[in-house]
Amino acid sequence: MKPDSDTNCCHQKIEANPAPKPVSGKVEYTCPMHPQIVRPAPGNCPICGMALEPVNAALDDTEDNPELKDMRRRFWICLILTAPLFLFGMSEMFPSLALANWLPGKSGQWLQLGLSTPVVLWGAWPFFVRAWQSLLNGSPNMFTLIALGTGAAYLYSLVAVLFPNLFGDSFRGHHGDISVYFEAAAVITTLVLLGQVLELNARSQTGAAIRALLDLAPKTATRISADGSEQSIPLADVHPGDRLRVRPGEKIPTDGILLEGDSFVDESMITGEAVPVGKNVGDNLTGATMNGTGSFVMRAEKVGADTLLSQIVRMVGEAQRSRAPIQRIADQVSSFFVPAVLLVAALSFFLWYLLGPEPRLTYGFVNAVAVLIIACPCALGLATPMSIMVGTGRGASAGVLIKNAEALELFEKVDTLMVDKTGTLTEGKPSLVSIEVAPEEEPQRLLMFAASLENASEHPLAKAIVAGAKQRGIPLNSPEGFESITGKGIRGKIGGMEVAAGTESFLREANVDVGYFSNSATTWRQQGQTVIFVAIQGRAAGILGIADAIKASTHEAIAQLHRQGIKIVMATGDNHTTAAFIAAKLGIDAFHAEVLPEQKGILVKQLQAEGKIVAMAGDGINDAPALAQADIGIAMGTGTDVAMEAAGITLVKGDLRGIAKARTLSRATMKNIRQNLFFAFIYNALGVPIAAGALYPFFGLLLSPMIASAAMSLSSVSVIGNALRLRKLKL
Repeated sequence: MKPDSDTNCCHQKIEANPAPKPVSGKVEYTCPMHPQIVRPAPGNCPICGMALEPVNAALDDTEDNPELKDMRRRFWICLILTAPLFLFGMSEMFPSLALANWLPGKSGQWLQLGLSTPVVLWGAWPFFVRAWQSLLNGSPNMFTLIALGTGAAYLYSLVAVLFPNLFGDSFRGHHGDISVYFEAAAVITTLVLLGQVLELNARSQTGAAIRALLDLAPKTATRISADGSEQSIPLADVHPGDRLRVRPGEKIPTDGILLEGDSFVDESMITGEAVPVGKNVGDNLTGATMNGTGSFVMRAEKVGADTLLSQIVRMVGEAQRSRAPIQRIADQVSSFFVPAVLLVAALSFFLWYLLGPEPRLTYGFVNAVAVLIIACPCALGLATPMSIMVGTGRGASAGVLIKNAEALELFEKVDTLMVDKTGTLTEGKPSLVSIEVAPEEEPQRLLMFAASLENASEHPLAKAIVAGAKQRGIPLNSPEGFESITGKGIRGKIGGMEVAAGTESFLREANVDVGYFSNSATTWRQQGQTVIFVAIQGRAAGILGIADAIKASTHEAIAQLHRQGIKIVMATGDNHTTAAFIAAKLGIDAFHAEVLPEQKGILVKQLQAEGKIVAMAGDGINDAPALAQADIGIAMGTGTDVAMEAAGITLVKGDLRGIAKARTLSRATMKNIRQNLFFAFIYNALGVPIAAGALYPFFGLLLSPMIASAAMSLSSVSVIGNALRLRKLKL
């Protein structure tokens, strides 16, 4: 059957590809900056050197990050050893407190050597390992620069202590002494370790949204046995078909159907809406949502990785590991960043040697080290993925699921939204509200024939007719020779009599005169009803009026979208009169009526050809092609799996207000990314020349390698900290 509606007939259940189930006990690790790197065990990224993070969070994953534990331990030990070195270095600013006044000869240098050696050789060992790996892989990175800087400062100082006669006058100060930089090497190492601790702590917070979702799942469920006894079992032991008892205040253990009782359920964890939803017998229940004051019995339908919560976690995880197109900017810069820094460091050394004051080589060495230390390619690399991780997590907590980073980036550019009607603008629960029959026909008989034929269809309007017949106690018969004509209607035999139901044009094509019902049909359509024409034995027998209530939130959602500058276009299979009524009532900018499923994709192409950036929102299987064709597909979470697979964004609640939330999220995330990139670019663009000594000719200022180390360590942390602000975004 295809009445004046926008949802296609579907007589065969189409299964979407199931979500991949995580392998028990198997955890893979990936790099937030380079998600193509996947390893079966913890380690470091061979490209950037960053610690790998687990791909799939586990429900029982309460153990601290081993990388964070290691860096924290190294930091505190190095801090204890570095503090005296730092104080010794500061004492040189006060001649009366200088270390040389307290320790005779070279004793002070030997003390510095003893304190700095474990800091550099043990504390900085992970940096040297990663630097070596970067050279072997041909991917120099931040750790390459850190290792070169700290290693050069330490080795230079070590040689100066052990073999001072190797150094000429250009290395010596006015008093003939050779400066050592043990405290610089140690302080640099300690500050970099501090930066790693802060960064790893901050990075762990980017996954807070997923962990919060995982923590929502209850650990146990109450199963009702065949003899009526109840037993508390681990959630992992629940199977589809199990009958479960849910008491007041308990979390619903898994997705299922309410069998006995009623209650109000807090579904804010998946929809972002705090208002509890009433649940009665036959209603769907979502695992991990909170039951209110009622007690009920449910049947488990989906468990484990098949639950909505697991699918949300999987989708958010995949989105967080995806790469946004804007990331290519950082990738292009990073590809030549380290070689450029090495070149600047070398130029700085030689320019100081050629043009600088005495001791020229010492000045050249110190500034070259400062250049190596202050440069931070990680700030560039983290700018985009950190914002994507936090943004997608924030969206999930508000019921907006982002499939990939590209969708999140593109959505801020959308200027046109095409919407389906049934299930998108309306509740998607049509009901039979009007019946009119020919003079010689009986309403009960007409409804029996129509409902018996429609009973073979899975179309939402067909279900409304069948439900209307059952409510009136009308018995149904099985159809013979059932045939569906997509987008038009259905036909078959009931009790040996030919019956057809569908659009007005469908019956006219079958040479059925429907003129008797034209006026009533027009009136019903003007009232927003969908009209089904029914013919028996080739004669127009009557019409059925079906209404689908507009969602209470639709008016507000359209107003929000209009305020954001988005044009709304409705594409529906409904008759023009009905479509015009709905469009006028909702303030929709334009509409297309009597649209067949394949035509929705064509409409999207036409809008794109006009230069529009088009988002398409729908919930049915027939919407999947248009969702895939649109620049951004938006699926209602209350719809089909096929629609959600084809979409880039899924609204868990099936509420159009979620589109306004997604738009706000996209704008805020992209603004955050641009802030991060700007900060990273400016930091490196200014920091590297200053470290090279660009201010010295004008102001006599030089940048200490220790200050450069502090700046480098804080740069990545600042980028991550800015990304974390998205967690507080109001949607």
